Amino acid sequence: MHQVTFAEAEYKLKRRITRREKFLSQMEALIPWQRLEAQITPCYPQGKRGRQPYPLSVMLRIHCMQLFYNLSDPAMEDALYEIESMRSFAGLTLSGPIPDETTILNFRHLLELNQLGAALFDEINKHLAENGMVLREGTIVDATIISAPTSTKNKKKKRDPEMHQTKKGNQWHFGMKMHIGVDDVLGVIHSIDTTAANSHDVTTTERVLHGEEKRIWGDSGYIGAEKREELKEREADWYIAMKPSKLKTLPGRDALRKAEKIKAQIRAKVEHPFRYIKRVFGYDKVRYRGLVKNTERLCLLAGFTNLIIGRKYLAV
Repeated sequence: MHQVTFAEAEYKLKRRITRREKFLSQMEALIPWQRLEAQITPCYPQGKRGRQPYPLSVMLRIHCMQLFYNLSDPAMEDALYEIESMRSFAGLTLSGPIPDETTILNFRHLLELNQLGAALFDEINKHLAENGMVLREGTIVDATIISAPTSTKNKKKKRDPEMHQTKKGNQWHFGMKMHIGVDDVLGVIHSIDTTAANSHDVTTTERVLHGEEKRIWGDSGYIGAEKREELKEREADWYIAMKPSKLKTLPGRDALRKAEKIKAQIRAKVEHPFRYIKRVFGYDKVRYRGLVKNTERLCLLAGFTNLIIGRKYLAV
């Protein structure tokens, strides 16, 4: 039992449940905390010497909130002091110690150093599979550009060398690409890959397939994927969209145009995960230099996205 502060006592008397509280309550119920902690425990300090570390459950919840709201390390520390709902989610109180920005930074570096992002993503997908969300026989592939700073006003006086620019339509973009494979029935992400923005979508097709597909859907950027050396022996039906320039030449009631419309309606499911990652979680611009750190973050965001999309299948 901890001593209740005046701030905590007043907060409990409020009548309205805020949107942040609702969201955190939902994520508290959706995330399989024990499974994720089991993946991190072998790498986490045991406290046998030196200063005792914060409990793993506390640091994991703080890291998750940092991703939910796209906060920097100093901003996350400030939020823990200022926002009672976030302290409560992490299991902290003002009367006890609160992790500073360096501790928050070190925990993130721990996950990155041990490349735990992909492991946590896989653990979330296993959790979903055990609750009935087993992958079907179809995959939708797509990619989105995540922009990076173009400024050279930094210590090295140059842009991130792992990011590149590409032209989409009539506009140039500088940054990286996130490639995903999404189940065509459930709409959950099962595979992730990241590249520089100038990488062509078709070159990463194999890396975002789980290998047991009977149907593969993609936009016109994946034309010719089935002829590539690594995919030409794949026994699957390819439903790749027609190039827009060719589609415009078809009559309004042409059968091919109707078929393209059906393809587009099915492919629309792949846009939902991108919406959560870039709009709900706010990660439409990279926070770190290099692909590795951003990939680690995107893996966890993809896992959170799958939990939100699949919440109707979970008994919570």
